[in-house]
Amino acid sequence: MSKEPDTPTSPGLASLTPSSTLFQAARVFELYMSNELFSQHTIKAFRGDLGLLGSYVGQDRPIGRIAAADLNKFLDWLLNERNVPCSPKSYARRVTTLKVFFKWLHKSGVLPQDPAAPVIQRSVTPPLPEILTDRELERALAVTGQMWNAAKPDPRPHLLLNLLLATAIKKSECMAIQLKHIQRDAPGGPTLDIRYDDPRKQTKERRISLPADILPVLDDYIEHYKPQDALFPCTARNLEYVLADVAEQAGIKKKAKKGISFEMLRWTAAVRDYKNGMEETRLRQKLGISNVTWQATGKKIKTLSENQN
Repeated sequence: MSKEPDTPTSPGLASLTPSSTLFQAARVFELYMSNELFSQHTIKAFRGDLGLLGSYVGQDRPIGRIAAADLNKFLDWLLNERNVPCSPKSYARRVTTLKVFFKWLHKSGVLPQDPAAPVIQRSVTPPLPEILTDRELERALAVTGQMWNAAKPDPRPHLLLNLLLATAIKKSECMAIQLKHIQRDAPGGPTLDIRYDDPRKQTKERRISLPADILPVLDDYIEHYKPQDALFPCTARNLEYVLADVAEQAGIKKKAKKGISFEMLRWTAAVRDYKNGMEETRLRQKLGISNVTWQATGKKIKTLSENQN
């Protein structure tokens, strides 16, 4: 993705000194990348990475006062303190950005030493996704059950939670469900068809079995909300609020700010199926993922299952 800064010359370079600010140096570096025909994707990524560095050490920080210790603290902040996910790929690219940028400054004669040279490009193992424990699920289902049977009943939370636990579908797939996709009288019991409008994603289409006991709350939901086509004729944000409210009432606090999320329930459902003995090929097909994706996903599911034992 990046090039080695073999050609130090670039517009504005002569104006840079160790006293120049990080912001000034980053602007000149961007001109250098354009002259060296870096791809627009790389230029945009490096610009964003240096902007993050500036938000941490200060855009007005003189480049000559940025040491290796500052860069290592910045990388640790990205991983552990920023509270924004940093994937292994993003982390590796950001280390590369630091190394290319400061090597360019050093080879150009602006800095006497390269502070990024000692920074180690280490591999980052992505954290395991969070799932709900059995006790947390019991509390959540108790809350949604109470909502359904309250004096002013609301069946939507109970339907949503049970549907996600039964199917392990993604948020986008949930929002795309049409009433016609639910087959009540299918042989062997009710089913849900997952469909995609994008022809490139038709390999993800599948039919998932539904538990028969979901039909009563589904009927009450349809009577209460009167959906015409889409099962959930609202925004995804509305349903995220529903899950957040359930988490709050059930006293469920996770690292994720929302308490309970679609992604968390997808992983929870997959782990439950695995622990209940679902064959791996069938589970992969239920999740709608390829054999390649299953290699990593399956390992995570197994590890999460073992951690719950």
